[in-house]
Amino acid sequence: MAVEALTDNNFKEKTQSGVSIVDFWATWCGPCRMQSPVIDALAEDSTFKNIDFFKIDVDQNTIVPAEFAIRAIPTLVVLKDGQAVEKLTGFHNKEQLSEILHKYA
Repeated sequence: MAVEALTDNNFKEKTQSGVSIVDFWATWCGPCRMQSPVIDALAEDSTFKNIDFFKIDVDQNTIVPAEFAIRAIPTLVVLKDGQAVEKLTGFHNKEQLSEILHKYA
């Protein structure tokens, strides 16, 4: 599964059911650019086929990041049926994220 870009307008619709992970990022953010390939690799891993992977650019979308009190990027939020169950700030490698996502896979 590919990582889908979200906006303030479609965020709730896309994350309201099931398990999803959302990468809050910005184009100018170096650690965000390091995090993206990790998220892409996990999205392609069949172990996590029941998890939806999303990204939202905090510069182009300000409402959702404010609702989740995003103060630093990258921040990853794991949602279950639209409710945040985990919030991770800073770069996380594939092994770290895989371990966290296994709880929800």
